Formats: sequence, C-alpha cells, structure tokens
Amino acid sequence: MTLPRPALPFMLLAALSLAGCGGLLGSSPALDAYELRAPAQAPAAARSLARDVVVEVPEAGPAIAIDRILIRPNPVQAQYLPGARWIGDAPVMVQGMLVRTLQDANAFRYVGRRPLGPGADFALVSELTDFQAEQVADGTRVRVRLSVQLVREQDAAVIASRTFQTTAPVDSLATLDVVRGFNAASDTVLREVSAWVLGRLGAGVAG
Repeated sequence: MTLPRPALPFMLLAALSLAGCGGLLGSSPALDAYELRAPAQAPAAARSLARDVVVEVPEAGPAIAIDRILIRPNPVQAQYLPGARWIGDAPVMVQGMLVRTLQDANAFRYVGRRPLGPGADFALVSELTDFQAEQVADGTRVRVRLSVQLVREQDAAVIASRTFQTTAPVDSLATLDVVRGFNAASDTVLREVSAWVLGRLGAGVAG
C-alpha cells in the first residue's frame, strides 16, 4: 500500500538533548528524540458503549523493543538511525497511540493502559512484529505490522484477532524523511485497528 506523505504537524518533533542513549549502541553522543502522534482524524464511533478497554504494551523482538529508530538494509540485519531516537521504547509509544486513537473514537466508557478497578471488560493484546525502515531495490520504505487480539477479561477468551500491515515510501534516509514515513504508516495501521475494534465490540463506525 502506498501512502501520501503526511503534513509535519501530525508528528511532534521533539529535539531533546540527552546525556546518553539506550538500546544496543551503549555510550554515544546525545541524540535528538522524536515522537509519533495518534492520527489527527481517527474513526468515530456510531454509538457509545458502557465498556472498559485496556490496551496492553505490544510485545516486540529485541531489535524493536528499544528507543532507537530501526533501519533494515536487508531482512536479517538491524541498524539504527544515527543521531536520533524515539521519545521512549517503540512498543510503549505505539501503546500510547493506540490508547489515544481509541479514546478519540468516543466509543467506550474508559480506554487506558490499566484498568480503573479490579479489571476491564476487554483487553487489546498485540505484537509489533515490524516497525522499521527498509532499504529495498526501488528505494526506502517504512513497514509497520501489528498483530492484535481482543480478549474478554472475564474468562480470558480471545474473541477476535487480526494482523494489520502497511508500508509508506520514504524519500531518503534523512531523519525527518524517515520519521514522516513512520508517521504515515502508523496512522494507517492505527486507524484500521481502531475501526476494527469498534466493529468487533459493537460500537460501529460513524458515517
């Protein structure tokens, strides 16, 4: 799937000077930090439901589950964008975007990272299997792949599951171009996940 480049306001480009960097590179010069944001136009619910939904932190492999911006020159090699990092570990950032996208739908009584009381009605459990820029024969692209499950908390039953995947073109390996690509791909996956959750839990999508 080819996506248009999103406008810069859809992402927060935070330049934070840090004493060191996490991840696989050990001690190194300070890095600029970047934060992706939830879609500006997320699906809206057709109706509101008195249900609580908890969004778990996505599982991810060690190359993804850190705060570095992953570049794959080939399928088996992991490199990281120099001089830049995410504002936090990638799975936690994706969790925050999922929470915000579902909150913006106005579909449920509560959406959050943890239940308000003893337990929620449903949990969104996921695995972030791809979250990287890829160098391929015809250029560079960002790939985001998220496998999700809706779990009914009362009996831990998986009531639905689906994998969402998309790619977005990247003009170059310049930091802003790469982050724009991540923003475009993430926006598409987040909107699709939100619409799917609304449909599976009975809230529907307005319009």
